[in-house]
Amino acid sequence: MVVGGDALEVLDDGAADVFEPQAASSDIAATCHTSRCGRTVMAVMVVLVGRCSGLDGYHRHTSDPREAGMPEYTVGDYLLDRLAELGVTEIFGVPGDFNLELLDHVIAHRDLRWVGSANELNAGYAADGYGRLRGMAALITTFGVGELSAANAIAGSYAEHVPVVHIVGTPSIDVQGSRRVIHHSLGDGDFDHFLRIAREITCAQAKLVPATATREVDRVLSEVHERKLPGYLMLATDVARFPVEPPTGPLPRYTSGTSPRALSLFTVAAARLIGEHQLTVLADLLVHRLEAVPQLEALLAADVVPHATLMWGKSLVDESAPEFLGIYAGTSSQESVRRAIEDAPVLLTAGVQFTDMVSASFTQQIDPARTIDIGPNQSTVAGEVFAPLDMSAALEAITGILKSRPTRSPAVPQPVPDAPDAVLEPDQPLTQKALWDKVCGALTPGNVVLAEQGTSYYGMARHRLPSGVAFIGQPLWASIGYTLPAALGAGLAEPDRRPVLLIGDGAAQLTIQELGQFGREGVPAVVILVNNDGYTVERAIHGPTAPYNDIVGWQWRDIPAALGIRNPLSHRATTCGELDAALADAAAHPDDLVFIEAVVTELDVPPLLEELAAAIAKANKAAGN
Repeated sequence: MVVGGDALEVLDDGAADVFEPQAASSDIAATCHTSRCGRTVMAVMVVLVGRCSGLDGYHRHTSDPREAGMPEYTVGDYLLDRLAELGVTEIFGVPGDFNLELLDHVIAHRDLRWVGSANELNAGYAADGYGRLRGMAALITTFGVGELSAANAIAGSYAEHVPVVHIVGTPSIDVQGSRRVIHHSLGDGDFDHFLRIAREITCAQAKLVPATATREVDRVLSEVHERKLPGYLMLATDVARFPVEPPTGPLPRYTSGTSPRALSLFTVAAARLIGEHQLTVLADLLVHRLEAVPQLEALLAADVVPHATLMWGKSLVDESAPEFLGIYAGTSSQESVRRAIEDAPVLLTAGVQFTDMVSASFTQQIDPARTIDIGPNQSTVAGEVFAPLDMSAALEAITGILKSRPTRSPAVPQPVPDAPDAVLEPDQPLTQKALWDKVCGALTPGNVVLAEQGTSYYGMARHRLPSGVAFIGQPLWASIGYTLPAALGAGLAEPDRRPVLLIGDGAAQLTIQELGQFGREGVPAVVILVNNDGYTVERAIHGPTAPYNDIVGWQWRDIPAALGIRNPLSHRATTCGELDAALADAAAHPDDLVFIEAVVTELDVPPLLEELAAAIAKANKAAGN
């Protein structure tokens, strides 16, 4: 329902039924039931990127600068054309005196559009959300103060494998060479301090100079696109305006890193281990990031394959499929899921990276002797390593093994349905359970759900999402406030899909300024803000009544109008009936931003979060002994 559509049905309990998505194209829908992560999440838009990038057949996006009164084609133009080639149509950032001339070229470019943000951190988060769905994103800041503000967002993109290129406008080469004391610098004449910082949180960097600028642009962008990690470009004012020739061919691509011998030996070993056993699959985030979703889907269709994901990879697969087991989270898994994964005769793990917050502090019990593990560049079978072997090739080999077997595996036993919940009366106070049950029931295929780390993320994690819903979270980097600007980026990356933002009051106070940009850009998000008087995730870990977990209470319904949203549709829900009415209003206005303040008590914690918090607290205490 929340996605919005053209018609509304009202259930017997007053909650709105699901809606048709807003004109989502079939090719996008086919690739996007991850973040296709979180799912992410969350999908890397192979179809979308390929359609406009020229990667499979080069298409010139070159803008003639003379049309905008600019006499020459420059390094800045070259960089922008390469970004357009990679499918970027929006560039995020904040203006500063060292990047203003470059921004003139951005707004003059026929295929690119400038999206300004309230601050550089928000711009970085927006670029991250955009990159998760579009497969590439770009951010422009100014030197020093601007780039450091964005560094937290770039570090998050690095931790979670999101391709974002960070372009930093810097003082001219001459100024840097003279070691003058320039604003935004540290005053010591060294202009490479922040380049050295960037090396720690990006996969490729370049300080562009005229002689090699175009070659270095190609190198950095290629690495960012192929490795699915951020990159960094220092672009001095005089280098940006230096004349160069436009690109004459497509951006360089890396060749496959698969050894035929390694693939052959892997296939033999995997076939031997699988034998006649039913294969069980645990898949996760890196399958999506490395664009191996089609290969995973083919494997799951080759036989009856029970499968699960971690929370990090939520929505990577179709969660409505009968073979989908649920979310695996170590000892915090539902018991049926835990047994299916840990007791599987043969388990295939694909793109899995265990973190503390998705595994209940590393409580997974996976037997390596019964496991085929497929990673980005190598795979193992019962502990034996095969490399170099890329993920797609390994998944295709497993698919071939399953298809070649003469028999088909038995159907996956379906779990016994839980006893129906008691009917919630409209005047009953809202609880965490009721909130997430109703939100999940209101989702429609095509929604992109962005769930903030905390009660939102863990409250939704165990709910099965409708087919075609993408789920994005940030469980590894876990920087609170991330999802609000990321929802803006996601909405601009795929404008035919409606973002649904789930965020707590504490997290929202960090980045709420960006809500105004939703109005300016016309992103019809549904914003569900959980008002539980502070940092509930921290209360669950330690200090449930401690003052450091309290925040200042805001008049949340007034915020959208104060931030420039015209005629905001703003609701405050304290009861189940009020939430039903608010969700129905969101569905009835698919082209508008709808803000819903959902009020729950501060110590009401989703069960999964409570279990994970206990595990984290135990681990923290043990580490100090």
